[in-house]
Amino acid sequence: MTLAILHTRAQSGISALPVNVEVHLAGGLPSTTVVGLADTEVKESRERVRAALLNSRFEYPARRITVNLAPADLPKGGGRYDLAIALGILSASDQIPGELLAEYEFLGELALSGELRPVQGVLPTAIRAREAGRTLVVPAANVGEAALVSGVKVIGADHLLSVCAHLAGQDVLPMAKELPATPIAAMNYADLAEVRGQTHAKRALIIAAAGGHSLLLIGPPGTGKTMLASRLPGILPPMTETEALESAAIQSISHHGFNPSQWQQRPYRAPHHTASGVALVGGGSNPRPGEISLAHHGILFLDELPEFDRRVLEVLREPLESGLITISRAARQAEFPARFQLVAAMNPCPCGYAGHPNGRCRCSPDQIQRYRSRISGPILDRIDMHVDVPGLPLSELQQTAPTGPGSQQIQQQVLSARAIQLNRQNKINAQLSNQELEQVCELPGDAQVLLNRALEQLGLSTRAYHRILRLARTLADLEEQSQPSLQHVAEAIGYRRLDRTIPSYPN
Repeated sequence: MTLAILHTRAQSGISALPVNVEVHLAGGLPSTTVVGLADTEVKESRERVRAALLNSRFEYPARRITVNLAPADLPKGGGRYDLAIALGILSASDQIPGELLAEYEFLGELALSGELRPVQGVLPTAIRAREAGRTLVVPAANVGEAALVSGVKVIGADHLLSVCAHLAGQDVLPMAKELPATPIAAMNYADLAEVRGQTHAKRALIIAAAGGHSLLLIGPPGTGKTMLASRLPGILPPMTETEALESAAIQSISHHGFNPSQWQQRPYRAPHHTASGVALVGGGSNPRPGEISLAHHGILFLDELPEFDRRVLEVLREPLESGLITISRAARQAEFPARFQLVAAMNPCPCGYAGHPNGRCRCSPDQIQRYRSRISGPILDRIDMHVDVPGLPLSELQQTAPTGPGSQQIQQQVLSARAIQLNRQNKINAQLSNQELEQVCELPGDAQVLLNRALEQLGLSTRAYHRILRLARTLADLEEQSQPSLQHVAEAIGYRRLDRTIPSYPN
């Protein structure tokens, strides 16, 4: 036999597209050619495969070897094709049997000794291999990641010889066991009860969790804004298997590392304010996910929001609305999901102490306005809730007992509110379209009058108007009310803090 065909997959965004590795041996001067739009690292596999076969005591055929990675118009990169190419050469030269190759998909980089090294993007490949009904063979270091997919058949190997012995039926490798779900108690979430005082901000956090709303915390330094943001993942509902796999798939293809033991824990990303636009949304010649995609189904926390470059913040406009980001380059295009919940924090003025009881602030209203104008109106318009986090009196700071319920108790309230939303509209309130919002949020007369008055006096945009309606709908769901009331609308309007005129804080 001079032709062997094996199955593997290429990474394209978070998709794992099928690739056939076709190996043909022909007469002529000995040579090895890799075709099929292969990047440099793929073409270098010729030398890795040659050394791995020789060091594993196999014969490297002294013939004209052509390796085709089909389809030819799909870009291929990385060392993930090494194992499939090596097995294709061995099968085409009759050194291993090829009858069972069609039942497997192979993924792995070869060391010169023949050992298998881990690769990125195993999780998306495992999902597609399950759909195709094939067994996935991966390096032993990637088994834990691939086994997260329920129902997939995964085999882990640490050496090329182990895979060959398995295919020959001499030493069959065991199937990997599916990993059990991580108990909620084992997840490393901080408890909201640890935050002293800040009853109003905690209330806003619960509303944000219940409806999936974005949140901006405004307050002097040291008032607990970062603490509050870090407690939000602990009161959100546990991720479903679909959500966990989507989030884990993005982690799998990134360079940030992936820990299978925490795959069901909601991501919490907090990039520094010096981050670039590419760092936030992703990019590169071979597009990689950015922070907003790494926060998919989790929290993106932007501390010191006005300190971010204004152009960097502007890249968040489309993802906040659509829940995905498309990265286009001259040769490639990739689409990454970005359904994150934005939580931001900022000081009320340049010195940070406007409105603080210590009277340290001497910032004028013009200075405060210039400071806040670093954040564009369209970005502020897309943030549902603007919440004050004032300084705490000493008596509250010195309390030793927890103030208010803990995260697990609050999570039950959030779960109840979300269950109402999912039963009514099959999505959370923050994801409602304007047309859907009109159907599920009919206001009584007095509430509509109040909202119309606020719309005129505050100069709210149409987007802010609909965001107030979504907030009111969430407030009603938390109280298990069929429709929002006047009180719900009034509270929702109160969360549009930065839509009001800049106040003159007493010093």
